[in-house]
This record gives sequence, C-alpha cells and structure tokens, in this order.
Amino acid sequence: MTETETLPAPLHEPHKTWWRAPFVASVFGLPVLAMEYTLVRHHHGMGQYGGMIYTAMALYALAWVLPHRLTFRMPRILAAGAALLITLFPVGLLVLLAAMASA
Repeated sequence: MTETETLPAPLHEPHKTWWRAPFVASVFGLPVLAMEYTLVRHHHGMGQYGGMIYTAMALYALAWVLPHRLTFRMPRILAAGAALLITLFPVGLLVLLAAMASA
C-alpha cells in the first residue's frame, strides 16, 4: 500500500453520507404521502389504505433514526426505498388506470 492510498473507514465509525438515502426518499415521498393522507382523512376513513400510509411513515422514520454507522447503510437504504415505493405505488396505479381508461 502506498502513502497516498487510504484505508476504508472501520465499520463502527460514523458514516459521512448517512443522510443521503433518507433525504432523497423524503424529498420525493413526503409531499406525496402528505397529499395521500389528507385526501384519505378528508373522506372520513382510513381503512386498509391507512395501514399503507402508517407503514410508509414508520419506514421514513426508521430510515432517519437508524444509527449513523456504515454497518447500517443497507438497512437505511432499504427502509428509505421501501417507504418511497409504498408512497408512490397508489399514485402510479392511478396514473396507469387513467392511461388505460383513456385508450
């Protein structure tokens, strides 16, 4: 190993860019999730759709709360990605149904 090469950070050290995955998921997903929540609450009932909303909220919170270590990088990415997927699934389904109905 030469003098200019650096060793990777140990797994117990804080990860410098831990915030990227939760931030990207939150920027794109939280406005949509807030819109879905207000629309569902406006129609006087959460039903089974409320479970999806609350699960997405819990996954966003988990992505932000996990320890800021390199060992928790993949669980943080998975939690943020799952929250974004759960949030955008109903909107994507509505767009698909609208495209099918217009054809």
